[in-house]
Amino acid sequence: MNYKKEYFLLWIGQGISRLGSWIYLVALNLTVWHMTESPAMVAGLYMIGPIARIIASFFVGSIVDRSNKRLMLVLSDLSRALLVFMLPFAPSIWLIFGIVFLSNIATSFSQPSSTFMITKLVAKQDRLRFNAVNSIVSSGSFMIGPALSGIIIALTNTTITIWINSCALVISAFFMYLLPNISQRVADGRKIISPSVLRQDFQAVWRVMSEHRSVVQFFVLYSCVLMITHALDSQEMSFLKDFHKVSDAAYGVIVGVTGIGAIVGGIAAASFVTRLSISTYIGAGLSLTLVCYTTFYASPNLALAIIAFILLGFFMSFSNAGYATIYQKSVPTEIMGRFTSVLTLFESVLQITLTLVIGLSAQWFSIQLATSIFSLFALALVSALYRFVVVNKKTMEA
Repeated sequence: MNYKKEYFLLWIGQGISRLGSWIYLVALNLTVWHMTESPAMVAGLYMIGPIARIIASFFVGSIVDRSNKRLMLVLSDLSRALLVFMLPFAPSIWLIFGIVFLSNIATSFSQPSSTFMITKLVAKQDRLRFNAVNSIVSSGSFMIGPALSGIIIALTNTTITIWINSCALVISAFFMYLLPNISQRVADGRKIISPSVLRQDFQAVWRVMSEHRSVVQFFVLYSCVLMITHALDSQEMSFLKDFHKVSDAAYGVIVGVTGIGAIVGGIAAASFVTRLSISTYIGAGLSLTLVCYTTFYASPNLALAIIAFILLGFFMSFSNAGYATIYQKSVPTEIMGRFTSVLTLFESVLQITLTLVIGLSAQWFSIQLATSIFSLFALALVSALYRFVVVNKKTMEA
């Protein structure tokens, strides 16, 4: 792999942004808790993101595909930096929720723009390893961010911690500005996004999806499995505290250890790019991830749960790198924003539905029963996905 300057700009810029986001998330949760002392309000924070993504999916892709992607990345980071900076001044919980909602809308512009830039700047033969390293950066941010947030809050307060994320976003915007300026023409280059233009955009995406049905079937299957895992994640803390009776401190240690597993997995994924196929990264990686989810929620003791948790992070690094590579290879860059929006709409609706269903099932029955059943269902789905990937290997890796 030829490590170009652009690769490091992407890794560093996105890494700083993710680190700031994890630092900010802990402070935001504590801010909402101190203002309301309501678990329901804290839980409501986690519903704002999917709701914002659903609304944004109707127009973000059309705007991104017709815009300069580097500019979109810079503006997304700067607008979020300003919104985050304003958070400590919000006098009510509802204004905080409104600012968080707008911040998530701004984030929606970043993902398709970032994917476009990676697709254009990273050579095809480098993508799998680039994505594996990107997974290491993401896992490192996840592991370091919450711990660093706790230290900063202990030394200062939540306001300073939130402003640190604002500074991180400004730094990220600077690194995005240093990227090459890549232009992209679309078939319909109109700048005014009207309802008729949006309808035509969705029709254009549908035509591409109809022409590449095997690829679309892969995305649908993968998204279904991924959204089940996200819904299962919402019960992770409750399961450990309710079933295994872990303390707050022990929970923090367990999450940190999982981050280590993800980092080691990312290193392994980057090391095996010449020995394993993309199909193996996705199929085997996701299958073993779901085995770990099932083992975790069915675990009769804490030791087995921790081992499953560590291995979960390890194997997920492989599936994430494989999926990102397939996405960059399969989706035409001229409709990447709109395609991402359609997929995001599907995933967000599914995530909200599954989170509510799993949450209610855990309330009506038991956390272990509900999560174990859904883990087994996801494992059955991923088995079907693995078979599909193997059968369509040539299409997936073309």
